[in-house]
Amino acid sequence: MIGKLFRWTFWLGVLGLLAGAGYLVWLYWQIGHRIEPLVDFNPPKTTQVFDRNGALIANVFAKEHRLYVPYKEIPGRVIEALVAIEDTRFFEHHGVNPEAIFRAVIKDIKARRLVEGASTLTQQLIKSTLLSREKKLKRKIIEALLAVKLEQTLSKEEILERYLNAIFFGHGYYGIKTAAKGYFHKDLDELTLKEIAVLVGLPKAPSAYDPTRHYANAMARANRVLERMRTLGWIDEATYLREIKAAPKVYDDTLTQNRAPYIVDAVVQKLQKRLPDLKTGGYRIETAVDLEYQKMARNALRYGYDAYWKRHEKLKPDENVSESFNGAMVVLDGRSGDVLALVGGVDYAKSAFNRAVSSRRQPGSAFKPFIYETALNLGYNPESLIPDIARTYRFEEGDTDKLWKPKNYEKDFKGLMTLREALVHSRNLATINLVSAIGIPTLHKKLAVFGIKDLPYNLSIALGNIAVSPLQMARLYTVFADMGVLHEPRLVLGVLDDEGQVVWRNEAKAQRVYRPEQAYLLVDILRDVVKRGTGRRVYLPGVDIAGKTGTTNNSVDTWFCSFTPDVETIVWFGNDDNTPLPKHETGGRTAGPSARYFYRDLIARHPEFKRRFKEPEGVYHVKRNGRDLIYTDLSPLPPESVTEGEEDEIIF
Repeated sequence: MIGKLFRWTFWLGVLGLLAGAGYLVWLYWQIGHRIEPLVDFNPPKTTQVFDRNGALIANVFAKEHRLYVPYKEIPGRVIEALVAIEDTRFFEHHGVNPEAIFRAVIKDIKARRLVEGASTLTQQLIKSTLLSREKKLKRKIIEALLAVKLEQTLSKEEILERYLNAIFFGHGYYGIKTAAKGYFHKDLDELTLKEIAVLVGLPKAPSAYDPTRHYANAMARANRVLERMRTLGWIDEATYLREIKAAPKVYDDTLTQNRAPYIVDAVVQKLQKRLPDLKTGGYRIETAVDLEYQKMARNALRYGYDAYWKRHEKLKPDENVSESFNGAMVVLDGRSGDVLALVGGVDYAKSAFNRAVSSRRQPGSAFKPFIYETALNLGYNPESLIPDIARTYRFEEGDTDKLWKPKNYEKDFKGLMTLREALVHSRNLATINLVSAIGIPTLHKKLAVFGIKDLPYNLSIALGNIAVSPLQMARLYTVFADMGVLHEPRLVLGVLDDEGQVVWRNEAKAQRVYRPEQAYLLVDILRDVVKRGTGRRVYLPGVDIAGKTGTTNNSVDTWFCSFTPDVETIVWFGNDDNTPLPKHETGGRTAGPSARYFYRDLIARHPEFKRRFKEPEGVYHVKRNGRDLIYTDLSPLPPESVTEGEEDEIIF
């Protein structure tokens, strides 16, 4: 009877083992496809934005901040340290370690619960990427089967590459390259052995061993890694004693490390249609921006902002009230169109709206140079006389006849005055009369090359009645900064993929609009604007600065658009809600000081920059009544005559 019972028990055990084995085989084939995300491994990767000198501007990512590193770029010491502390027999087993499992089972039985795991690096990779972390027997079985399947599909090196790029290292860092950059500001090949030990010790408990919050715990864990390496004979005693005493510096950075948020927003806006996976594709975006210039522009804009509130301290709203006054600044290399700096507001933390790119404001008198350049190309000369007299214009609005009586800012008249003086002092009436003389159809035809949208087909064009952003205004002014060549502003130079291959290269775009000598005539006038005209607050001795102020009705918008032989700057200030600024706030007074602050800082930092405009060929000089007058073949000097003007009001 006992023998029979034994035989039944034996065969039932055999059948149970066979059934269990059959179930495992069936389960193995059922779940094998689940390793495909690790076989075709393409985790979300961080895109990085760099300035023109290779300095990091920001990390851009969706959810996981990950800088990918291929296996060939992972130092051997990193592999040794990881294997030493996590899976000594990694290069020997086939996905699971039977000895470690046996030891863990014994401890679990004694404790009557799951207290110790026996996961290999392969199993850890499976668990962290494909499975949950719950401690259930079925999940552990699936984990082991998938680990075996993965080991049959990938090489040990491929598994290690995936592990070191997939695992979470605390502080928001995914992947060991990200952690090295974040915690230590180093590439992997620059790490000390103690720093490596800190990193490979993190995956066991990323929060508990985060060196930015629990430095002592992190160092203790790193020392256990070093002890294990010494025990295995992978480092000698001298190395161990040296490294165990080391206390590496740890950085507590934000994940984005965004040093120029307005720049980054503009870059993302520009590229998101071209690169739908911009935040997960691991691209390297190279920009024309210079972070030094960006900082100078930010400081300059803040200077003008603070100066405004010093003048109007009583008007400043309470800290709890959202203020409307703000500004923007764009700095270009005027000879290439490269965007060196772009500041879309005084404080990004308070307002992320990028006024430099997205706002549309009226430039006012800052648009006048394009009218005067048109006149010069039609044969006018800076010494040509134009009437600065009042006129009243009739126009129909619906069924109603209306009158328009434009005025000068100073509310006076000069009679006949030279084209140069009219622009230097920004005379509205002289400009309107000049537009009238040129003719609206001719002016529109000549300005068509600039592609300005909604250019008014009436005399209000003389007062800058258009809507442009500071960046668009910067584009227009390149035609003067580069002596007649119009450049498209270039923020992004190019994009590379995560393997360093060029995805897109943004070639510079430019076209010659004016002959150099004709553009120089206007530049010479704009230089006088800064020397003795409406832009005189920007004047710096010994430096050629050419520019034009812009102030719209009731000082709703204030501009200063300017350039030196090397750099162009556009500054705008106003209220976001389009309400007027206080009386006497003008382009020269409100926006000009920021430009001067920037140029003064620039010259102090870079004394090698050019300080004088180079006069092109085809510009001639003549002395007349003690004055040095210039002209060109296309813009000859008018006859020597001066006529006193009358301040008559003429109805048209």
